[in-house]
Amino acid sequence: MWLLDANMDVHLLPFLREQGVRCDAAARRGWAALGNGDLALAAAQAGFHCILTQDRLFAESARVALVAVPGCCIVVIHLPQRPWREYVQQFREAWGTSPIRPVPGQLIHWPGA
Repeated sequence: MWLLDANMDVHLLPFLREQGVRCDAAARRGWAALGNGDLALAAAQAGFHCILTQDRLFAESARVALVAVPGCCIVVIHLPQRPWREYVQQFREAWGTSPIRPVPGQLIHWPGA
């Protein structure tokens, strides 16, 4: 199961579900205020194995989070912020070229850095 960090657009959920990804958003679970490490722990305890974020600082703290929850993958999304419809479209286009493939214990930059 994948989790969208609070900084990710929840409008991505329908697209991800269309791709067969079971997913939810941190904000919808009441986790929007959790720090990165606490979010990773809460996500892992709830059965999530992949966290999508735009937070570059999460990438810096990911090494510690991944030690605590080695079965989790953190994916840092490198797409520019746009109005939600445009953002979902650019996400869809990037996915069409290179879908996200989570790897447990890894920090992934997508769609490439």
